[in-house]
Amino acid sequence: MDKHHHHQMPLTKSASRQRYNEWVFRDVPSDITIEVDGGIISLHKFPLVSRSGRIRRLVAEHRDSDISRIELVSLPGGSESFELAAKFCYGVNFEITSANVAQLCCISDYLEMSEDYSKNNLGSRAEEYLDSIVCKNLEMCVEVLRQCENLLPLADELKIVGRCIDAVASKACVEQIASSFSRLEYSSSGRLHMSKQANCEDWWIEDLSVLRIDLYQRVITAMKFRGVRPESIAASLVSYAQKELTQKSVSGSNAQEKLVVETIVSLMPVEKFVIPLSFLFGLLRSAVMLDCMAGCRLDLERRIGSQLDIATLDDILIPSFRHAGDTLFDVDTVHRILVNFSQQEGDSDDDMEDVSVFESDSPTATPSQTALFKVSKLVDNYLVEIAPDANLKLNKFIAIAEALPAHARTVHDGLYRAIDVYLKAHQALSDPDKRRLCKLIDFQKLSQEAGAHAAQNERLPLQSIVQVLYFEQLRLRSALFCTYPDDDIKPMHQSWRINSGALSAAMSPKDNYASLRRENRELKLELARMRMRLNDLEKDHVCMKRDMQKSSSRRFMKSFSKRIGKKFNIFGHSSSRESTSPSRHSERTDSKITDRT
Repeated sequence: MDKHHHHQMPLTKSASRQRYNEWVFRDVPSDITIEVDGGIISLHKFPLVSRSGRIRRLVAEHRDSDISRIELVSLPGGSESFELAAKFCYGVNFEITSANVAQLCCISDYLEMSEDYSKNNLGSRAEEYLDSIVCKNLEMCVEVLRQCENLLPLADELKIVGRCIDAVASKACVEQIASSFSRLEYSSSGRLHMSKQANCEDWWIEDLSVLRIDLYQRVITAMKFRGVRPESIAASLVSYAQKELTQKSVSGSNAQEKLVVETIVSLMPVEKFVIPLSFLFGLLRSAVMLDCMAGCRLDLERRIGSQLDIATLDDILIPSFRHAGDTLFDVDTVHRILVNFSQQEGDSDDDMEDVSVFESDSPTATPSQTALFKVSKLVDNYLVEIAPDANLKLNKFIAIAEALPAHARTVHDGLYRAIDVYLKAHQALSDPDKRRLCKLIDFQKLSQEAGAHAAQNERLPLQSIVQVLYFEQLRLRSALFCTYPDDDIKPMHQSWRINSGALSAAMSPKDNYASLRRENRELKLELARMRMRLNDLEKDHVCMKRDMQKSSSRRFMKSFSKRIGKKFNIFGHSSSRESTSPSRHSERTDSKITDRT
């Protein structure tokens, strides 16, 4: 008999004769006919009524006829279970196993095969085997639970399911405690501690994956109540979900998969990091695709947000499963994850009193700061990926970019690159929207390479290019000042800050544009002159090092003084008028610089 076979075909007359003639009395005529699952079985009254109270009552109702015909409706386990019960009534030996004990308990209850009608009846025999044999073996309990899937709700009413679940949970907990004790060892100092050897994977994890989701849920809930390790619970959830959502995805229905996802999420341990992040993202994709309950999706988003700093770009590229006019990727879900991350990071900053107990990538950065830096890079890369989508609205792009606090980005190169891609893909964007988008960029935080690119990027609004040139001018002046700190460099950039700020409301748009163009040209000229001066300084520095090696100290100092005096003279006589009114030579120099504005 196949112990994994649950569904019996209707028993026909021919099949009935062939199966039952092997053990039914052949020399005594049948005097009772039993109809089960549409099949007809010819048996004898005496063996049946001597063991079964139900059949005894039904036979009593048909005393008028020599041959009674009885139909057994809603028989638990169908014809297979009845055959076992009939064999027992006829005294035919068969083995009680974990594959049939649940059926025997249920059919004996249905047929009322109790001690009231016969000593050592089928009911007491099955109950004894269940309590003394099955409930002491975890693997057998799982097998009985699997058989109970088709015997509900009677198996529940008879407490077969409850007893097996309690036994599984208790056995798993005891085995883990025993395993923990076996790993205890004494150190060289005499202290008792847990050995560092790798834990063996709990063998029952694979066994539980054969259960139906409703019974599996009850087993895991009992295990959590008993104190089974969260890591083991998590491993079991991963194993079960992989089997149900991947191996059965072809034949399984969406409703069944949705139930599995929602149940798995509800069973997850509260402990952080016990569930692999990649698994959480996989469940989230399934939850989005199957349109699971909002609570299920929000729980996953919260869990992912708590460890987003270890996520990869592929993780957060969640496809959108909505109508065709939507974005390619699910931007709304990622935005909620980022909000969760930002809020949890903020809470950790407030609650953190002793940061020394946390590990960090840098000696001065807290884990929260380190996580922010990692996530900011992740977000910028994500923005680059979603920026080319023609259906991506500006508000959603900005919402993703602004989801992190301002101090999360130390460098704005990644954000600038994403915005440039968005501008390239959305060329119909209005000037006010372009300015709104570019306000996200802190041009002071652009690298020299990114700043040089932005200064000649014709996709940027003119005001942004002016800011880029202004900050590049400050960078060059700072480089010059650091080369010669005693040089009296005048802060000529004060006038630039005024002109490059908010434009006067009294000026017409045409005058504003002309003013910005003029500032743009003047900034470029100033930057060109400063680059030339910086090149001269670098050449002088090389010459001075050569003189130091070849000349005596007195000759070197004399040469050094002349060079320094010459440089001081250049900066000392430069005025703001000269810098804002470029000479013809400077204009010729500027003609070599590409002006894309």
